[in-house]
Amino acid sequence: MRGHVTPAAKVARLRPEDAGLGLDLDDGRRMVRCTRCDAWLEASIPERPIRDTLPSIQDLRLPRRGKELRDAIVLRIIAIDRALHSVIFGAIAAVVLFVYVRLGAVHREAERLLQTVSRAATSTGADQSRGFVFNELNNIAHLHGHTLAILGATAIGYFVIEGVEAIGLWRERRWAEYLTAVATAGFLPFEIHELLDRVTVIRVGALVINIAILVYLVWAKHLFGIAGGKAEEDREEEIDRVALFGPPTP
Repeated sequence: MRGHVTPAAKVARLRPEDAGLGLDLDDGRRMVRCTRCDAWLEASIPERPIRDTLPSIQDLRLPRRGKELRDAIVLRIIAIDRALHSVIFGAIAAVVLFVYVRLGAVHREAERLLQTVSRAATSTGADQSRGFVFNELNNIAHLHGHTLAILGATAIGYFVIEGVEAIGLWRERRWAEYLTAVATAGFLPFEIHELLDRVTVIRVGALVINIAILVYLVWAKHLFGIAGGKAEEDREEEIDRVALFGPPTP
């Protein structure tokens, strides 16, 4: 999304040893190589070059590429997932707070609707006690403030945790990877319990996604001493710059 990185497009002239990064054609065109994705692009000789020639390959500043870039993209995707979770939990917390403040009015309205549903069921001869609407209204009518307080506190807690995870992962902080792994693992038993209670596409999908995130973080990011256990900043990817960006051999 940040575009190509083509250092050969910004210098006045290209030397034979720069052929792995760019070359000037006989017809006046210049072909340059992106050091991020390795694509070759057509460019023109700059009117105001930033320098006369390219630095040596060893001194060339490279953008993130390969595994490092892929890991950054995956972390951003997980960060977006956690941000969506944070928004959902924030909305739940807001609704619970609204109901808690107006609990008396909510009870009265639920009782009124229960009577309406009961009269309608009586007139049609249906068993209202088995209806979804009746059961949900009955639960609301008997809702306790203590239950709402626990639910609201839990929603606020996850709202904060998921938000912190999203920010930390977006900024690629190591502590955020550990926090996400621990929070995801802690939430799995609840997801499995809900799935055993009733199987739905959303519940199965959420469980699969969270397991995939947990496995990726623990294995690919080497958390908790898994798969080598060294911190990512200590696991620099070995790049043979000469073989990668040096001039092609005959």
